[in-house]
Amino acid sequence: MDGRISVAYLQSYIKSKDHHPELVKDYFLKLTEETGELARAMRKGLRPASPEDIRGTVDEELWDVIYYALAIANCYGIDMESVIPKKAAFNAQRYPDSGPFTLDR
Repeated sequence: MDGRISVAYLQSYIKSKDHHPELVKDYFLKLTEETGELARAMRKGLRPASPEDIRGTVDEELWDVIYYALAIANCYGIDMESVIPKKAAFNAQRYPDSGPFTLDR
């Protein structure tokens, strides 16, 4: 690994710590809650005072949203690393002007 964290690694990490498919609706509720917290942090422009102090910031809330989205993907057995390029290709056809949802590698 080149020091970057892959989507596959994140999914595996989350699955090893927190995998309860019977709680998929609870994961979704947490995702919506964290999305609201992200909106609040963005509205207030909350950024870390230091790299170690991310509590309540956009940075922390983005991670929480990613966490619960990937936890839901795990519940459904979805490999997001394989879905992302497929969705990007679909969006490239749908939005040929290199719209906001394309993925260039």
